[in-house]
Amino acid sequence: MDKGKVFRALHDSTFIIPNPWDIGTAKLMAASGFKALATTSAGYAFSRGLQDGAVSFETMIHHCREMVGATDLPVSADLERGKGDSPESAAETIFAAAAAGLAGCSIEDFSGDTAQAIYPFEQAVARVKAAAQAARSLRHDFVFTARAENFLHGRNDLADTIRRLKAFEEAGADVVYAPGLADIETVRTVTAAVKKPVNVLTVPGFTVRDLTAAGAKRISLGSKLTTYAFAMLETASREMLERGTFGFASAAMPFAKAQKLFAPKS
Repeated sequence: MDKGKVFRALHDSTFIIPNPWDIGTAKLMAASGFKALATTSAGYAFSRGLQDGAVSFETMIHHCREMVGATDLPVSADLERGKGDSPESAAETIFAAAAAGLAGCSIEDFSGDTAQAIYPFEQAVARVKAAAQAARSLRHDFVFTARAENFLHGRNDLADTIRRLKAFEEAGADVVYAPGLADIETVRTVTAAVKKPVNVLTVPGFTVRDLTAAGAKRISLGSKLTTYAFAMLETASREMLERGTFGFASAAMPFAKAQKLFAPKS
């Protein structure tokens, strides 16, 4: 089965792609009925007790390989800025992602440098073009997503974001993505400006119906499921330490259900 081709076909209509952060959560979400999964750089980093951005590229690729092996679903990876700053490193990122068995991946224009958080326009576009060319050179289908990170790094410039997304589209990206869109009208403006499918990072208040009507094709959650799980653990910890009770346990997944979920395949 060409998982890249399966993944690409999902973009013909609007779908949710959740972001598990380890093998167990990947298996849980696959069993829940989702059609594809995406990794989360922040979620994986948090699970290792690290800040987002602190996981090496090699370690992230190893994590991706484990996630691919955990499920039969297509898996797309959040590979942050990839192996480095150059167009050549962007291409190398695609080859590494494909070798790990991924159906797709995203590369962003966040440089990791606090002095200049977003790559200059020309450099960002050159990176996308090189990555897209690498993806097209593969023997199997591979869905490459190009991300414009302005809104996550204090640059609330919609015009520049759309300029970048349009350029990324023209450079060959299969999907474009600007995380941090805060309202449906902005989502609608972005989807109307491009022809390729748009991934939207959901926020409280968004619904699948609203996002579908606004033109979004892929709805992701980023680190939200991870931070939700962390919040529930923090709530349980406070209940135990401050109240001396264990009411949280009544909402836990039954042990037998978890055992069944992770039972070896026959």
